[in-house]
Amino acid sequence: QVQLVESGGGLVQAGGSLRLSCADSGRTFSSYHMGWVRQPQGKERDFVATIGWSAANDFYADAVKGRFTISRDNAKNTVYLQINSLKPEDTDVYYCAARLGNVRLPTTAREYDYWGQGTQVTVSS
Repeated sequence: QVQLVESGGGLVQAGGSLRLSCADSGRTFSSYHMGWVRQPQGKERDFVATIGWSAANDFYADAVKGRFTISRDNAKNTVYLQINSLKPEDTDVYYCAARLGNVRLPTTAREYDYWGQGTQVTVSS
């Protein structure tokens, strides 16, 4: 089972960059597909990006393609989300998520089984 803790959120000006990190304290991180999901206040969670257990493939929501990059380091049990060219509409709580890697790569928020506590990203205009 995974235990996910996000970090790296904060307040940044539009056009800036952030790197979110999500560390897993469990022992089976490399067995899981990992992803990032964000949730606007009062709304459902939106899929952002996903990366396969081996890092061989990834997939992005159309809204973030070209600005967001997901990566993982299985030796460090950590997945990252590099966010560039931040926009005010990127302001959300960002959650790290996991799904066992014996199924297809998740491409929606509802497909994940495990979640971190979230980290707030706020972009000022």
